[in-house]
Amino acid sequence: MSTSQKAKLASLAVALFIAACAERIDKTPPPSRDPAGFKLSAPMGLDITSATFSVPDDNPITEDKIKLGKRLFFDKSLSIDGSLSCASCHVPENAFSDSNRFSIGVKSRRGTRQSPTLINRAFSRAQFWDGRAPSLEEQALVPLTNPVEMGNPSLKIVLKRLENSPSYIAAFKQAFPDTDVITEQHLSQAIASFERTILAGNSPFDRFINGDKSSMSEAATRGYRIFLGKGLCAQCHLSFNFTDEIYHNLGVGALAKKPDPGRFTISKLDGHQGAFKTPTLREVASTAPYMSDGSLKTLEEVIEYYDKGGQPNPWLSPKIKPLNLNDQEKTDLVEFLKTLSGEISWYGKDGDLKRAAGAARTPPRMSS
Repeated sequence: MSTSQKAKLASLAVALFIAACAERIDKTPPPSRDPAGFKLSAPMGLDITSATFSVPDDNPITEDKIKLGKRLFFDKSLSIDGSLSCASCHVPENAFSDSNRFSIGVKSRRGTRQSPTLINRAFSRAQFWDGRAPSLEEQALVPLTNPVEMGNPSLKIVLKRLENSPSYIAAFKQAFPDTDVITEQHLSQAIASFERTILAGNSPFDRFINGDKSSMSEAATRGYRIFLGKGLCAQCHLSFNFTDEIYHNLGVGALAKKPDPGRFTISKLDGHQGAFKTPTLREVASTAPYMSDGSLKTLEEVIEYYDKGGQPNPWLSPKIKPLNLNDQEKTDLVEFLKTLSGEISWYGKDGDLKRAAGAARTPPRMSS
């Protein structure tokens, strides 16, 4: 087969992929509703019905829980010294990630992993880079008692603090009317409910897929073809959320004196050494630095890392191999990745942005 014939076939494949995506997004079912009637909606490009599988049966979505969860998410009093909130390192202006390589916890302590973005976590059960929390509910409690994050000796101390607040007592009663007691479960359910509303979509790419061919530049369109083909990106960054939610070893941190064992610590499965979960590429231009250890500062550095085939080590994923991209292809690929940034929505967004703009920044907490 000649080079020109191969090029035509590649173009046809891309066209068919685009058409399939457009039809899939156009036919997205209407937003889901919980028994209490709350509507969970999302920006263009997201299949909102896919979020329902991550909602536990004992924590149906209600607006009262979401409202309470939002308050807790932005409340610094949940940390031992009152200096940090969940939003201190999952910063809305940074697509709910941290621009620091390692976030700063109580007493200026630093962790060893980069804070992952919280956008679109409603579409996944397992949380954290190593998937150690099987739900958002379990994830929500971990930072509260981590000594290098929010630093509370126990959850009982956090609950006592909440019980001393008449307004929190009323808010928990409103969200959980069947009991007068504030529990760990209620705390986790409320925060998780709010986190499920943090959604990103309606990007230039989404508009392109839905027929607006002017929303992506020629360079970005070329980059999209590389993303699907020569760049091998779509092997792991797939579906509408651009992640397979699977763990892969890319060689990140493999040369460290004590490499991070990653998923292996949780699964104990051979081959999971140094493997971390594929992050979403939604809003990726706003979530630097990159990789589980925050070692790559720019998208250009990320492309270079993949182009060389990652860092060789005994457990390197077979999907990672040298790409041999030329300079133009690398530039085009970065331009495509930028088109995945669009609209980020969450419950109470406008009020939170106004408050964040007028508040003094404090050291962010660490999230592993």
